[in-house]
Amino acid sequence: MADDHCDLLCLDLERAEVLRRARLEAGAAAAAAERAAALGDPTRVAIGRALRDGGELCVCDLSWVVERPEKLVSHHVRRLRVAGLVTSRRDGRMVMYSLTPSGAVLVDAVEATLAGAVA
Repeated sequence: MADDHCDLLCLDLERAEVLRRARLEAGAAAAAAERAAALGDPTRVAIGRALRDGGELCVCDLSWVVERPEKLVSHHVRRLRVAGLVTSRRDGRMVMYSLTPSGAVLVDAVEATLAGAVA
């Protein structure tokens, strides 16, 4: 079994310092992690794909597409909206949802991992 640490101190200080100066600040890293975590549920991934492929959809449409109850879909869409991956707008008595640009990028990135796993 491989250990997860070096047996000796082998720090490439010049390279490590360049990377350290370029790292995300703590708040930005936390925001990125929160957005990524929002896609950490199969239903939310399915909702994201439906919005990416279908454009603007209401909860009724999303519920039908992902084959989940409307209340559950509403809960998941709210989580995606809070994370900044989805926007909403009211159209009369309906609320329409669509992916934000960063939401589309994350959905695409998650889907790209599937291509590598299947291949």
